[in-house]
Amino acid sequence: MKAYPVAPPWQGIKLELMEDTHLDPHLPAPELRRELGERIAEAAFNRYPNPAAPALKDMMRKTLGIDAKYEIMLGAGSDEVITIISQATIAGGGTVVSLEPSFSVFKNAATAVAGRYVGVSLNADFTLNVDALIATIEREQPKLVWIVYPNNPTGNLFPDADIERVIKAAPGLVVIDEAYEAFAGRSWLPRLSEFPNVVLMRTLSKIGLAGIRLGYAIGAPEWINEFNKVRGPFNVGVLQQVATEVMLKHFHVLKSHANLMVQERDRLFNALKAMPDVTPFPSAANFVLARFADSAAVFEALKSRGILVRNLYALHPLMQNTLRLSAGTPDENRQLIDALKELTN
Repeated sequence: MKAYPVAPPWQGIKLELMEDTHLDPHLPAPELRRELGERIAEAAFNRYPNPAAPALKDMMRKTLGIDAKYEIMLGAGSDEVITIISQATIAGGGTVVSLEPSFSVFKNAATAVAGRYVGVSLNADFTLNVDALIATIEREQPKLVWIVYPNNPTGNLFPDADIERVIKAAPGLVVIDEAYEAFAGRSWLPRLSEFPNVVLMRTLSKIGLAGIRLGYAIGAPEWINEFNKVRGPFNVGVLQQVATEVMLKHFHVLKSHANLMVQERDRLFNALKAMPDVTPFPSAANFVLARFADSAAVFEALKSRGILVRNLYALHPLMQNTLRLSAGTPDENRQLIDALKELTN
């Protein structure tokens, strides 16, 4: 196993982790800053948090449109949710199937609980080879299948009809990771009740709250009740709950930033498309994946200019000479585009 790679703190333009750079933590709206300060000052730091988080979950239901017939499980980011689901479904044995390239934590979480991990490669253009995936499911009979929608790091949405075929073929749980739902404008939440073996996973990290670390699973109570058996009883702290409640009251601010990031993502894609020897891939997330003639050279040249992006060459054979570029602010994107134009001409 290898630990998930995280770059050390970066003082320049940071575009490698799909964060919301539009939300300036030092200059929030005065009323928002005041409300955050007051609520945090009132929090009972000497007491364990309420593990049920009723106020926060009620706010999530109202703001995010989660029906009362579904239960919600909270985690410290989607990373912990992945760990909890893996423990609950395959601890001590069982097979996990995931697409590749995708989020590497799926494999790590399976391995850590003595599960067997089987990856199914996407096609060379990052489209879904649904027949290969279903054949693998029929052969391996996995207890758990992961699908990222839209996929990270490729950014594309797989066809709903293909995903539905996968859900019906799976003998166990299928988790659809919707970390980038705010940018894609597409979700399986309206159809969740049609599929008893599906749970949705989301995070608030991509829409401005990466530092709060709050991920969550949405599903039938029967699934969430089982996950809760291995969840740490106080895994989401007082600060996380209070800060998230306040920020969700101002969800329109986060949503407006998501819309800005979509605009910047499209601007970045179009600029990359016009560059020689650069192949950007269409994205429904808040980043653009692009292939360069020599991604390592471009990565180092950008870094020397104070711009940090993600070099994905080691993730999977299909990732050779690719860089993942997060959609930054208009000024950050301008500097990135200018630098790339200089490097590719």
